[in-house]
Amino acid sequence: MSTPDLRTLSIDQIPDAAREMLAEYFHTRQPEIDRIGDPVESAVSHLRNFVLGGGKRVRPLFAWAGFIGAGGLKNTAEDPAAVLRALSSLELIQACALIHDDIIDSSDTRRGNPTVHRAVEKLHRDGDWSGDASHFGESVAILAGDLALAWADDLIYDAGLSAGALERVRVPWRAMRTEVIGGQLLDISLEAAATEDVALAESVNRFKTAAYTIERPLHLGAAIAGAGEDIIEAFRGYGRDIGVAFQLRDDLLGVFGDPAITGKPAGDDLREGKRTVMLALALQRADATTPEAAAKLRQGIGRVSSPAEIADLAKVVEDTGVTEEIEERISTLTESGLAHLAAVDLPEEVSETLRTLAIRATARKM
Repeated sequence: MSTPDLRTLSIDQIPDAAREMLAEYFHTRQPEIDRIGDPVESAVSHLRNFVLGGGKRVRPLFAWAGFIGAGGLKNTAEDPAAVLRALSSLELIQACALIHDDIIDSSDTRRGNPTVHRAVEKLHRDGDWSGDASHFGESVAILAGDLALAWADDLIYDAGLSAGALERVRVPWRAMRTEVIGGQLLDISLEAAATEDVALAESVNRFKTAAYTIERPLHLGAAIAGAGEDIIEAFRGYGRDIGVAFQLRDDLLGVFGDPAITGKPAGDDLREGKRTVMLALALQRADATTPEAAAKLRQGIGRVSSPAEIADLAKVVEDTGVTEEIEERISTLTESGLAHLAAVDLPEEVSETLRTLAIRATARKM
């Protein structure tokens, strides 16, 4: 497979280039898998299809923006192909997080297709294998997610970065892995305890989504380029604010989104009982104005299942007026995120790219 000249690619071409890097990586690991046995190849095929078959590759995109924004193409001797190969490892972290998240949430679909555990469950059932099909599907998916996490480490450290760059990426890489897993642990804990604390819900947004979607990818790219602390802090501030706004948009889509856009059933967050910032604010508003609506929301969240029940509960949320507040928060965070960029001297093309990416992320057009 020929490697394109990454110096000539536009930022919009990076996601496809990252996909090619990942396809090549799966190819290089294939002999190891073949030696272990066909059942393992079957499981890895689900992971490979998940990684290569969908997603917008937002994380490598932001990471590459961090690298070129910090002067990586002009001021370092790093091989651009090695850099993008390393940054593509973020998609394996994403795969691990989503595959495990779908098990935790008992989700049936992702990106308009069956989730990995449901696809494997069907394989078991169609084959009339022994044991419980659902348990088998979840077990295989857990291990596939674990493999994605292990391979993410392998990929970033074997990508061909210089020793200095590898040393610089250790801090953001280690932090990101802990943050995304810690954010997920916080998320399921709030859901189990039916917590209505806005600050804790905001922490979920910060660590489960913002940190590893935008903030740390930018940090990783900038670290590889050897950026100074001013650039890194500006990128992290931007990533933190835009990442939280990204999640708030996701919260809106999780209740009011079109399944054709989200790839998940309508009102999925209500069915799953997600303790989002929007839900916490809706309950605060309902407690103050219409206690009967608050009681209905508390009784229904995580318990509704039929489309009619979900639509009815979504109407309760909408009637609190919370959607307007969430939109205002998204706008405010977008403005503050962009303000971080204005505080440092960046190439105009990089600033414009990050402004465009911020609008895409918060408007959910990515």
